[in-house]
Amino acid sequence: MIGGAIALAFSLAALPPAFAQTPTQVPAPPAVAPAPAPKPPPEQVFIKPATIDETLEVVGESVSAKQINTRMQINVQINGRGPFRFFVDSGADRSVIGEGLARRLALPAGPNVILHSTGSAKDVGTVKIDHLRVGASDIRDINAPALPERYLGGDGMLGIDALVDQRMTIDFDAKTITVQDTHRADTAAGPDEVVITARRRKGQLILTQAYAGTRIAAVIDSGTEITVGNSALRAKLLRHRREPVLTTTLISVTGDIIPADLLLVPEIKIGDLTVKNVLIAFTDIPPFKLFGLEKEPAILLGTDILSVFRRVSLDFRRRKVRFTLRPGSR
Repeated sequence: MIGGAIALAFSLAALPPAFAQTPTQVPAPPAVAPAPAPKPPPEQVFIKPATIDETLEVVGESVSAKQINTRMQINVQINGRGPFRFFVDSGADRSVIGEGLARRLALPAGPNVILHSTGSAKDVGTVKIDHLRVGASDIRDINAPALPERYLGGDGMLGIDALVDQRMTIDFDAKTITVQDTHRADTAAGPDEVVITARRRKGQLILTQAYAGTRIAAVIDSGTEITVGNSALRAKLLRHRREPVLTTTLISVTGDIIPADLLLVPEIKIGDLTVKNVLIAFTDIPPFKLFGLEKEPAILLGTDILSVFRRVSLDFRRRKVRFTLRPGSR
Protein backbone atom coordinates (compact mmCIF):
# COMPACT_ATOMS: atom_id res chain seq x y z
CA MET A 1 0.00 0.00 0.00
CA ILE A 2 2.82 2.38 0.71
CA GLY A 3 4.32 1.89 -2.80
CA GLY A 4 0.95 2.42 -4.53
CA ALA A 5 0.43 5.71 -2.80
CA ILE A 6 3.86 6.93 -3.88
CA ALA A 7 3.26 5.89 -7.52
CA LEU A 8 -0.03 7.78 -7.61
CA ALA A 9 1.67 10.88 -6.36
CA PHE A 10 4.36 10.70 -9.07
CA SER A 11 1.82 10.06 -11.84
CA LEU A 12 -0.14 13.18 -10.90
CA ALA A 13 3.00 15.23 -10.90
CA ALA A 14 3.89 13.99 -14.38
CA LEU A 15 0.67 15.22 -16.03
CA PRO A 16 0.98 18.12 -18.45
CA PRO A 17 -0.01 21.55 -17.14
CA ALA A 18 -3.37 21.49 -18.97
CA PHE A 19 -4.48 18.51 -16.93
CA ALA A 20 -3.06 19.67 -13.59
CA GLN A 21 -5.68 20.40 -10.92
CA THR A 22 -5.66 23.81 -9.27
CA PRO A 23 -6.65 24.22 -5.66
CA THR A 24 -10.37 24.93 -5.15
CA GLN A 25 -11.03 28.61 -4.32
CA VAL A 26 -13.25 28.78 -1.21
CA PRO A 27 -15.17 32.02 -1.21
CA ALA A 28 -14.63 34.17 1.85
CA PRO A 29 -17.66 34.37 4.16
CA PRO A 30 -19.69 37.54 3.68
CA ALA A 31 -18.77 40.37 5.98
CA VAL A 32 -21.14 40.65 8.92
CA ALA A 33 -21.87 44.16 10.11
CA PRO A 34 -21.34 44.57 13.84
CA ALA A 35 -24.55 44.60 15.85
CA PRO A 36 -25.58 48.13 16.79
CA ALA A 37 -24.91 49.05 20.41
CA PRO A 38 -28.05 48.75 22.52
CA LYS A 39 -29.78 52.07 23.02
CA PRO A 40 -29.45 53.16 26.63
CA PRO A 41 -32.74 53.32 28.51
CA PRO A 42 -34.14 56.80 29.16
CA GLU A 43 -32.85 58.49 32.27
CA GLN A 44 -35.12 58.34 35.31
CA VAL A 45 -36.09 61.76 36.70
CA PHE A 46 -38.05 62.30 39.90
CA ILE A 47 -40.33 65.30 40.36
CA LYS A 48 -42.95 65.69 43.07
CA PRO A 49 -46.17 67.63 43.68
CA ALA A 50 -45.80 71.38 43.37
CA THR A 51 -49.11 72.46 44.90
CA ILE A 52 -51.92 71.24 47.06
CA ASP A 53 -55.39 71.44 45.55
CA GLU A 54 -56.86 73.07 48.64
CA THR A 55 -54.31 74.80 50.84
CA LEU A 56 -55.04 74.30 54.53
CA GLU A 57 -54.00 76.05 57.70
CA VAL A 58 -54.10 74.94 61.32
CA VAL A 59 -55.72 77.22 63.89
CA GLY A 60 -55.26 75.84 67.40
CA GLU A 61 -56.27 72.22 67.02
CA SER A 62 -58.69 72.74 64.12
CA VAL A 63 -58.06 72.75 60.40
CA SER A 64 -59.58 75.18 57.91
CA ALA A 65 -59.17 75.93 54.22
CA LYS A 66 -57.37 79.07 53.16
CA GLN A 67 -55.87 80.01 49.80
CA ILE A 68 -52.22 80.83 50.46
CA ASN A 69 -49.03 80.29 48.54
CA THR A 70 -45.86 79.94 50.56
CA ARG A 71 -43.65 78.96 47.62
CA MET A 72 -41.39 81.72 46.35
CA GLN A 73 -39.66 82.45 43.06
CA ILE A 74 -36.21 83.61 42.04
CA ASN A 75 -34.87 85.43 38.98
CA VAL A 76 -33.03 83.15 36.54
CA GLN A 77 -31.17 83.89 33.29
CA ILE A 78 -31.02 81.25 30.55
CA ASN A 79 -28.29 81.47 27.93
CA GLY A 80 -27.87 85.14 28.75
CA ARG A 81 -31.56 86.01 28.41
CA GLY A 82 -34.06 86.89 31.09
CA PRO A 83 -34.72 87.31 33.91
CA PHE A 84 -37.34 84.57 34.19
CA ARG A 85 -39.23 83.59 37.33
CA PHE A 86 -38.47 80.06 38.61
CA PHE A 87 -39.68 78.31 41.73
CA VAL A 88 -36.93 76.67 43.77
CA ASP A 89 -37.67 73.05 44.57
CA SER A 90 -35.10 71.46 46.87
CA GLY A 91 -37.06 68.18 46.76
CA ALA A 92 -36.73 67.58 43.00
CA ASP A 93 -33.61 66.08 41.47
CA ARG A 94 -33.88 67.95 38.15
CA SER A 95 -34.60 71.51 37.04
CA VAL A 96 -37.63 71.97 34.79
CA ILE A 97 -38.52 74.65 32.24
CA GLY A 98 -41.89 75.73 30.91
CA GLU A 99 -42.77 74.53 27.40
CA GLY A 100 -43.71 78.02 26.25
CA LEU A 101 -40.45 79.55 27.48
CA ALA A 102 -38.42 76.77 25.84
CA ARG A 103 -40.12 77.53 22.51
CA ARG A 104 -39.55 81.28 22.85
CA LEU A 105 -35.86 80.71 23.52
CA ALA A 106 -35.63 78.14 20.66
CA LEU A 107 -33.80 75.71 22.94
CA PRO A 108 -32.60 72.56 21.11
CA ALA A 109 -34.14 69.22 21.99
CA GLY A 110 -32.30 66.92 24.39
CA PRO A 111 -32.81 63.23 25.19
CA ASN A 112 -36.14 61.96 26.45
CA VAL A 113 -36.37 60.99 30.11
CA ILE A 114 -38.83 59.02 32.20
CA LEU A 115 -40.38 61.61 34.49
CA HIS A 116 -41.70 60.18 37.76
CA SER A 117 -44.33 62.46 39.24
CA THR A 118 -46.74 61.68 42.04
CA GLY A 119 -49.16 59.46 40.17
CA SER A 120 -47.44 58.31 37.01
CA ALA A 121 -44.25 57.82 35.04
CA LYS A 122 -44.20 59.57 31.66
CA ASP A 123 -41.77 59.73 28.76
CA VAL A 124 -41.12 63.44 28.28
CA GLY A 125 -38.73 65.47 26.15
CA THR A 126 -35.98 67.69 27.47
CA VAL A 127 -34.30 70.80 26.11
CA LYS A 128 -30.63 71.71 26.32
CA ILE A 129 -29.67 74.76 28.38
CA ASP A 130 -26.05 75.85 27.83
CA HIS A 131 -25.86 77.91 30.99
CA LEU A 132 -28.35 78.90 33.64
CA ARG A 133 -27.44 81.84 35.88
CA VAL A 134 -28.80 82.28 39.40
CA GLY A 135 -27.39 85.30 41.23
CA ALA A 136 -23.61 85.08 40.80
CA SER A 137 -23.66 81.34 40.09
CA ASP A 138 -23.50 79.77 36.62
CA ILE A 139 -24.74 76.21 36.09
CA ARG A 140 -23.84 74.71 32.71
CA ASP A 141 -25.05 71.91 30.44
CA ILE A 142 -28.53 71.15 31.78
CA ASN A 143 -31.03 68.85 30.08
CA ALA A 144 -34.28 70.18 31.50
CA PRO A 145 -37.67 68.48 31.06
CA ALA A 146 -40.15 70.86 29.40
CA LEU A 147 -43.58 70.92 31.08
CA PRO A 148 -46.68 73.11 30.77
CA GLU A 149 -46.46 76.37 32.72
CA ARG A 150 -50.00 75.94 34.03
CA TYR A 151 -48.79 73.07 36.23
CA LEU A 152 -45.43 74.59 37.15
CA GLY A 153 -47.00 77.86 38.30
CA GLY A 154 -44.15 79.88 36.78
CA ASP A 155 -41.52 79.92 34.02
CA GLY A 156 -39.76 76.91 35.49
CA MET A 157 -38.38 75.24 38.56
CA LEU A 158 -34.85 74.90 39.93
CA GLY A 159 -33.97 71.44 41.25
CA ILE A 160 -31.03 69.90 43.06
CA ASP A 161 -28.95 69.78 39.87
CA ALA A 162 -28.73 73.58 40.00
CA LEU A 163 -28.19 73.76 43.78
CA VAL A 164 -25.59 71.08 44.44
CA ASP A 165 -22.71 73.49 45.20
CA GLN A 166 -24.84 76.39 46.35
CA ARG A 167 -26.21 77.88 49.55
CA MET A 168 -29.91 78.67 49.22
CA THR A 169 -31.56 81.02 51.72
CA ILE A 170 -35.33 81.42 51.90
CA ASP A 171 -36.34 84.64 53.70
CA PHE A 172 -40.02 84.31 54.56
CA ASP A 173 -40.31 87.82 56.00
CA ALA A 174 -38.80 89.50 52.94
CA LYS A 175 -40.39 86.87 50.61
CA THR A 176 -37.11 86.38 48.76
CA ILE A 177 -34.78 83.52 47.83
CA THR A 178 -31.05 84.00 47.36
CA VAL A 179 -28.51 81.51 45.99
CA GLN A 180 -24.79 81.88 46.71
CA ASP A 181 -21.66 79.92 45.90
CA THR A 182 -20.73 77.91 49.01
CA HIS A 183 -16.98 78.31 48.47
CA ARG A 184 -17.32 81.53 50.42
CA ALA A 185 -16.43 81.31 54.10
CA ASP A 186 -19.19 80.09 56.39
CA THR A 187 -20.34 82.29 59.27
CA ALA A 188 -20.90 81.27 62.87
CA ALA A 189 -24.47 80.82 64.08
CA GLY A 190 -26.03 83.90 65.65
CA PRO A 191 -28.01 83.93 68.92
CA ASP A 192 -31.29 83.52 67.04
CA GLU A 193 -30.04 80.71 64.76
CA VAL A 194 -29.96 76.93 65.03
CA VAL A 195 -27.64 74.96 62.70
CA ILE A 196 -28.24 71.26 62.08
CA THR A 197 -25.87 68.98 60.18
CA ALA A 198 -27.63 66.77 57.64
CA ARG A 199 -26.61 63.68 55.73
CA ARG A 200 -26.59 63.92 51.96
CA ARG A 201 -28.18 61.37 49.66
CA LYS A 202 -28.70 61.81 45.90
CA GLY A 203 -27.66 65.44 46.39
CA GLN A 204 -30.44 66.06 48.91
CA LEU A 205 -30.04 67.09 52.56
CA ILE A 206 -31.76 64.71 54.97
CA LEU A 207 -32.21 65.64 58.64
CA THR A 208 -32.00 62.59 60.89
CA GLN A 209 -32.40 64.45 64.18
CA ALA A 210 -36.18 64.68 63.79
CA TYR A 211 -39.14 63.20 65.67
CA ALA A 212 -42.91 63.06 65.09
CA GLY A 213 -44.13 60.59 67.69
CA THR A 214 -41.29 58.39 66.41
CA ARG A 215 -37.86 58.98 64.95
CA ILE A 216 -38.14 60.20 61.34
CA ALA A 217 -35.99 61.32 58.43
CA ALA A 218 -36.89 64.83 57.27
CA VAL A 219 -36.11 66.34 53.87
CA ILE A 220 -36.25 70.12 53.38
CA ASP A 221 -38.64 70.58 50.46
CA SER A 222 -39.07 74.17 49.29
CA GLY A 223 -41.28 73.15 46.36
CA THR A 224 -44.27 71.76 48.27
CA GLU A 225 -46.84 73.86 50.09
CA ILE A 226 -47.74 71.18 52.59
CA THR A 227 -45.60 68.70 54.49
CA VAL A 228 -45.89 65.18 53.05
CA GLY A 229 -45.36 61.93 54.95
CA ASN A 230 -44.92 58.37 53.72
CA SER A 231 -46.90 55.21 54.56
CA ALA A 232 -44.30 54.01 57.08
CA LEU A 233 -44.87 57.14 59.20
CA ARG A 234 -48.64 56.99 58.68
CA ALA A 235 -48.72 53.44 60.05
CA LYS A 236 -46.78 54.52 63.15
CA LEU A 237 -49.03 57.50 63.83
CA LEU A 238 -52.28 55.62 63.23
CA ARG A 239 -51.34 52.89 65.68
CA HIS A 240 -53.24 54.79 68.35
CA ARG A 241 -55.67 56.67 66.08
CA ARG A 242 -58.54 55.32 64.05
CA GLU A 243 -58.88 57.70 61.11
CA PRO A 244 -57.27 60.72 59.40
CA VAL A 245 -58.57 64.21 60.10
CA LEU A 246 -59.28 65.14 56.47
CA THR A 247 -58.49 64.18 52.91
CA THR A 248 -57.19 66.38 50.11
CA THR A 249 -55.64 66.07 46.66
CA LEU A 250 -52.14 66.94 45.53
CA ILE A 251 -51.44 68.34 42.06
CA SER A 252 -48.15 67.35 40.46
CA VAL A 253 -46.15 69.37 37.96
CA THR A 254 -47.46 67.07 35.22
CA GLY A 255 -51.08 67.71 36.19
CA ASP A 256 -51.68 64.40 37.98
CA ILE A 257 -54.19 64.63 40.83
CA ILE A 258 -53.54 62.29 43.73
CA PRO A 259 -55.65 61.79 46.87
CA ALA A 260 -53.91 62.07 50.22
CA ASP A 261 -54.92 61.47 53.82
CA LEU A 262 -54.39 64.29 56.30
CA LEU A 263 -53.36 63.97 59.93
CA LEU A 264 -52.85 66.72 62.46
CA VAL A 265 -49.65 65.87 64.33
CA PRO A 266 -49.30 67.57 67.74
CA GLU A 267 -45.63 68.42 67.24
CA ILE A 268 -42.54 67.78 65.17
CA LYS A 269 -39.07 68.17 66.67
CA ILE A 270 -36.07 68.98 64.50
CA GLY A 271 -32.95 68.98 66.64
CA ASP A 272 -33.67 71.51 69.40
CA LEU A 273 -36.57 73.03 67.45
CA THR A 274 -40.24 72.21 68.02
CA VAL A 275 -43.10 73.00 65.63
CA LYS A 276 -46.60 72.37 66.98
CA ASN A 277 -49.86 71.38 65.25
CA VAL A 278 -48.45 70.23 61.93
CA LEU A 279 -50.81 69.07 59.21
CA ILE A 280 -49.25 66.24 57.18
CA ALA A 281 -50.54 64.85 53.87
CA PHE A 282 -49.79 61.15 53.53
CA THR A 283 -49.03 59.62 50.15
CA ASP A 284 -46.06 57.65 48.84
CA ILE A 285 -44.53 59.99 46.29
CA PRO A 286 -41.34 59.35 44.24
CA PRO A 287 -38.82 61.34 46.35
CA PHE A 288 -39.17 58.89 49.22
CA LYS A 289 -37.97 56.10 46.93
CA LEU A 290 -35.33 58.31 45.28
CA PHE A 291 -33.78 59.13 48.67
CA GLY A 292 -34.09 55.53 49.94
CA LEU A 293 -36.70 56.51 52.55
CA GLU A 294 -39.70 54.49 51.38
CA LYS A 295 -39.40 51.90 54.19
CA GLU A 296 -38.61 54.15 57.16
CA PRO A 297 -40.82 56.91 58.66
CA ALA A 298 -40.05 60.06 56.70
CA ILE A 299 -41.47 63.45 55.76
CA LEU A 300 -40.83 66.16 53.20
CA LEU A 301 -40.86 69.44 55.14
CA GLY A 302 -42.95 71.81 53.01
CA THR A 303 -43.08 75.57 53.11
CA ASP A 304 -46.01 75.39 55.55
CA ILE A 305 -43.51 74.34 58.25
CA LEU A 306 -40.51 76.24 56.91
CA SER A 307 -42.42 79.55 57.01
CA VAL A 308 -42.68 79.22 60.80
CA PHE A 309 -39.07 80.48 60.78
CA ARG A 310 -37.81 83.87 59.59
CA ARG A 311 -35.23 82.28 57.31
CA VAL A 312 -34.10 78.80 56.34
CA SER A 313 -30.71 78.32 54.69
CA LEU A 314 -29.54 75.13 52.97
CA ASP A 315 -25.80 74.75 52.40
CA PHE A 316 -25.64 71.74 50.07
CA ARG A 317 -21.84 71.62 50.00
CA ARG A 318 -21.31 71.69 53.77
CA ARG A 319 -24.48 69.70 54.58
CA LYS A 320 -25.72 72.41 56.94
CA VAL A 321 -29.30 73.61 57.46
CA ARG A 322 -29.61 76.91 59.30
CA PHE A 323 -32.90 78.00 60.88
CA THR A 324 -33.34 81.65 61.90
CA LEU A 325 -35.93 81.93 64.66
CA ARG A 326 -38.58 84.57 65.06
CA PRO A 327 -38.33 86.86 68.09
CA GLY A 328 -39.57 85.25 71.28
CA SER A 329 -39.78 81.76 69.77
CA ARG A 330 -37.10 80.22 72.01
